[in-house]
Amino acid sequence: MSDKTVLAIDPGTSKCGMALVRRSDPPALELLWHDVVPTTHVLAKIHEAYAVSPFGMIIVGGGTHSSEVLTSIRQHVPSLGILEVDESNTTLQARERYWEAHPRRGWRKFLPSTLQEPPVPVDDFVAMILAERVLLA
Repeated sequence: MSDKTVLAIDPGTSKCGMALVRRSDPPALELLWHDVVPTTHVLAKIHEAYAVSPFGMIIVGGGTHSSEVLTSIRQHVPSLGILEVDESNTTLQARERYWEAHPRRGWRKFLPSTLQEPPVPVDDFVAMILAERVLLA
């Protein structure tokens, strides 16, 4: 159902995190698709995500580079609803989520996760958190 499926985007200057998320009943989220892409590829990736599952809304984080990404999306897909969401503290939360999804091994287990940088960008985890803020609010 597209009314319970959203595409969340964490916009950045050079890259964007994207997560296609469906809300189920009882309230829970299912991650259908996610990616970290160059900002210049966001519009093409919107179509890729829609091919995975139609969605009724795009959620965009209101931080870095959001105005340019919002303008581009509005021009490209004016019929879709777009919601701008506060993305305060999402990067720290995304790092924690990354380590939950990819448990630390070896010497990394002995250092607090808050002192470690994930080895890959976590922008897609940020997008998932943005979707949670809307769908589970």
